Amino acid sequence: MIHAPLIIGISFAYVGLLFAVAHWAEGRAARGRSVIAHPTVYALSLAVYCTAWTFYGSVGRATENGLGFLPIYLGPTLMAFLWGSFLLKMVRVSKAERITSIADFIASRYGKSQALGGLVTVIAVIGLVPYVALQLKAIDWSFSILIAYPQVRMPPAGGKPFWGDTAFIAALFLAAFAILFGTRHLDASERHEGLVAAIAFESLVKLLAFLAIGLFVTLSVLGLGGTPLPPIGETPPLRPLLEPGIAPLRDWVAISLLAGLAVVLLPRQFQVAVVENSDERHIRRAIWLFPLYLLLINVFVVPVAVAGLLTFPDGTVNADTFMLTLPIAFEQPWLALLVYIGGLSAATGMVIVETIALSTMVSNDLVLPVLLRRWRRRPPPADLGRLLLRIRRGAIVVILLLGYLYYSLAGEAYALVSIGLISFVAVAQLAPTVIGGLYWYGGTREGALSGLLAGFLVWIYTLLLPSFAKSGWLPRAFMESGPGGLDILAPLGLFGLAGWNEITHGLFWSLTANIGIFLLVSSLRAPNATEASQARTYVDALRRSAGARAPLWRGRAEVAELMSLTERFLGPSRTRTAFMDYADGRGLDSTDGLPADAETVYFVETLLSGAIGGASARLMVASVTQEETLGVDEVLDILDEASQIRAYSRELEQKSHALETATAELRAANLRLQELDRMKDDFMSSVTHELRTPLASIRAFAEILNDDPRLDLAQRRRFLGILVSETERLSRLVNQVLDLAKIESGRADWRSDAVELQALIQQAVAATERYLDDRGCHVRLDLPDRSAIVGGDRDRIVQVMVNLLSNAAKFAPQGAGEVRVRLSRGSDGWRVCVSDDGPGIPESDLERVFEKFHQTARAGARPGGTGLGLPISRQIIDNLGGRIWADSALGKGARICFELPAHPAHSTEQGPEHE
Repeated sequence: MIHAPLIIGISFAYVGLLFAVAHWAEGRAARGRSVIAHPTVYALSLAVYCTAWTFYGSVGRATENGLGFLPIYLGPTLMAFLWGSFLLKMVRVSKAERITSIADFIASRYGKSQALGGLVTVIAVIGLVPYVALQLKAIDWSFSILIAYPQVRMPPAGGKPFWGDTAFIAALFLAAFAILFGTRHLDASERHEGLVAAIAFESLVKLLAFLAIGLFVTLSVLGLGGTPLPPIGETPPLRPLLEPGIAPLRDWVAISLLAGLAVVLLPRQFQVAVVENSDERHIRRAIWLFPLYLLLINVFVVPVAVAGLLTFPDGTVNADTFMLTLPIAFEQPWLALLVYIGGLSAATGMVIVETIALSTMVSNDLVLPVLLRRWRRRPPPADLGRLLLRIRRGAIVVILLLGYLYYSLAGEAYALVSIGLISFVAVAQLAPTVIGGLYWYGGTREGALSGLLAGFLVWIYTLLLPSFAKSGWLPRAFMESGPGGLDILAPLGLFGLAGWNEITHGLFWSLTANIGIFLLVSSLRAPNATEASQARTYVDALRRSAGARAPLWRGRAEVAELMSLTERFLGPSRTRTAFMDYADGRGLDSTDGLPADAETVYFVETLLSGAIGGASARLMVASVTQEETLGVDEVLDILDEASQIRAYSRELEQKSHALETATAELRAANLRLQELDRMKDDFMSSVTHELRTPLASIRAFAEILNDDPRLDLAQRRRFLGILVSETERLSRLVNQVLDLAKIESGRADWRSDAVELQALIQQAVAATERYLDDRGCHVRLDLPDRSAIVGGDRDRIVQVMVNLLSNAAKFAPQGAGEVRVRLSRGSDGWRVCVSDDGPGIPESDLERVFEKFHQTARAGARPGGTGLGLPISRQIIDNLGGRIWADSALGKGARICFELPAHPAHSTEQGPEHE
């Protein structure tokens, strides 16, 4: 059994857990270790979009419309792919202007209009009160259903006093949580660390609960041993689920558009996506993680709907409650409690964030403008900040009570999804002013006001009033024929557009009126100075660096009065800190030297915007300054000058970057020159040594022969042999230097003959036989029987082979070394590889061995020679159209290979051999 005390205890424990999470997050933030600075937490907080509508209502919609629940999530998924531009623009503008709400965002764009901000607030409050009622309905129903366990019993309609109504009690607790963690500070543009952390935690809880019931239904109810699916004809309610379709298409498009707009324009979504954003880069994670969340939380909607229809075929159980009634029907008490907590999470998360966002809008855009007019006749209180906090807290309570009142009077007449869609259409009226404000310079205050008002009135007529008629407040005949019996004005068939879904119908006519009048009225005049300035800020947000702004103000002001004004809202401590930071940013030691110029006035206005909104901040600053009116031409001149300054700044940045690049290149070139100079010194030292050694031998033996003519014949022949050998050695050295010079200068003579590589390899081995014998190296040849014919210069290829054989013999172990020569088919011709069994070449030197004068020291000793053999070989192979490379494993010898293209007259289609 699940008794009421257990449910109440678990509910209180869960709310307490939310308090603990929020308190923990704020404690970490105070220590400089913010939880919400992580992009995953940001993406999870966006899932506040998934309310009780998602948790309970999606299943109910699926039972009626099959896949008709998907557009509610398809729209946000498609919109998420545009966040890299659209949402990024909104975030960047909001940070620069210290925007506090969607109403403030729109009002600031169109000349910081208080009237426009007030209208947006009225639309949001009236439009979203039904949405808040939806959440209270879900909490009340889930509690009433769970308390009847193990019976499945629908809640009775009405009849409860408000003090015993679960929805009323839940509203009070949610108001307390929202007040504690959403209105602790006046500056609404500051991040609410604890609130966002709690919302992200709730997103995980409701996802876990939905997946748990989905797995249970899929595996236990519909799986092996579960209830078999009957034929479609025997269960007509299953037809929409088992024969899915997307007809009518216009409803899919309309609801997808609605949901896509709502995911960024709902006040709570704007709060978590824009106001609470701590880093623009978090949007990248949200672009894919948020759609993934939507996919996971909807993956079991159809199985749950099918199981519900099979378990309750008589229709006595509301389909919106299948998530909770299924585990009750199958006697799974703990699963039922988990689902209850998941639904509670979905509802409370939405209500808390929505009421905080709406309370900010109410205080800044409805109540404060009235107070400002009142304060013109009498002085305001000294501590305005505390007064505004009280107003926001009171607004939270009033909004929740209005939601409860709507639920009590009209909520029973509508399914969860229907209530939500009505609210979505109201919020969609903000889209033309927001999108137009971000991408069109020509929007004006009058155009935005007229368009919003027209769309809102059409929404009331086509959706809100019919909902009252369904609830019995208005005669039902009103929905069918309209005022005065005029069918053409019927709310559900306006201007003859009958037969449409009421949501699609209301959306079409409200947005048509909104967009048309917005464009028409805006085109009647050019934007004024303030509107033109704000248009540049919004439209060009992505083309400017964050925070870049040209202050548009001219007049007289006193810094002391500006500070005094700020202190009345933010308090002395925060004001002093903010002004000191600002003075430090301008290179001043204290606030005493701050000039009362446009930048300082703009700083104060922006600072106050975070507390009372842009429109009210502008009026408050104007009350302590004497501003001169700027014409549109003057504004455009200032903006053009600012653009030129930014362009010049970007040009300087580019030149600075180019200078840094050039400096780095010069530094690298200098290091290379130093390396070349060192290699030149090594070369000169090596060549001098190599020349001196044979010359010294020649001179010494020549002097012996000259001084002793009676030297016996055997000794004379030996000395003459040494003279010849040293002369040949000297000739080779000179020839190498001359060859390299001729090849690099392009004066070398090249021949192109058909050359057999086997013969050239034998010739090279014979030419180096004496040197190989002196080193005690054994040569092993691996040559194919088939002739390997390439095109090239015979003598040059022999020279390459001699260089490679000499190089291998030089590094092979003396007295017991082995040099291997292998000839095989390559990818485009023939490949020759010469390997030794010496110490090998370090990986870092595999390319450097082909550089001039470079000699790799092996076993700590520098080998003899000039370091020109391999560079000459590479020059020769490159000129013959081939390639040469080295590979090695330390301690296992080195291998140098070259590949030459086969001669055209002797080419073969045989594939390459693999070593």
